[in-house]
Amino acid sequence: MRAGKLTIICRSLTTALLALLATGCGIYSFSGTSIQPDVKTICVEPVVNKAVKINPSLASQLTEALNDKFRKLTSLEAVNEDGDLNLTVTIESYDVRPAAITANDVAALNRLTVTAKVIFTNVKHPEDNLESSFAGYEDYDSTQSIDAVESGLCETIIEKIVDDIFNATVAQW
Repeated sequence: MRAGKLTIICRSLTTALLALLATGCGIYSFSGTSIQPDVKTICVEPVVNKAVKINPSLASQLTEALNDKFRKLTSLEAVNEDGDLNLTVTIESYDVRPAAITANDVAALNRLTVTAKVIFTNVKHPEDNLESSFAGYEDYDSTQSIDAVESGLCETIIEKIVDDIFNATVAQW
């Protein structure tokens, strides 16, 4: 009986020690990030909206969501300029198109798609720099107007794009 309890205690201590070692090196954390220990700050520039069709609140909502994600899941200090990490995001497109056509050539579903171009610069580790586009979309019933569903769709799309940007930049998935 005592040997069993001792084995459990040893396993628990070993697991705790390994967890401390994994996070102590500063390269890996339980949030999934792989930020080098000498990287301390991030600058998320205000998102610019260059889409032909513009949702007036989309850029500010995306900026806020990016800042929230990095603040909650990293220990990086947010700065207004010249961060160790710099993130520039431009909304390139905001489109509504038919997603499913019926036999009568009528749209059964419409799709709202947002595409954002990202330039990520790691000043201290330029090998981690990234330039890429990320898109998110949501479908909605064509009997509804875009005005009626737009805010909910945008909220979901922003969440997807922010997750993709975060994973590609500091989680490096």
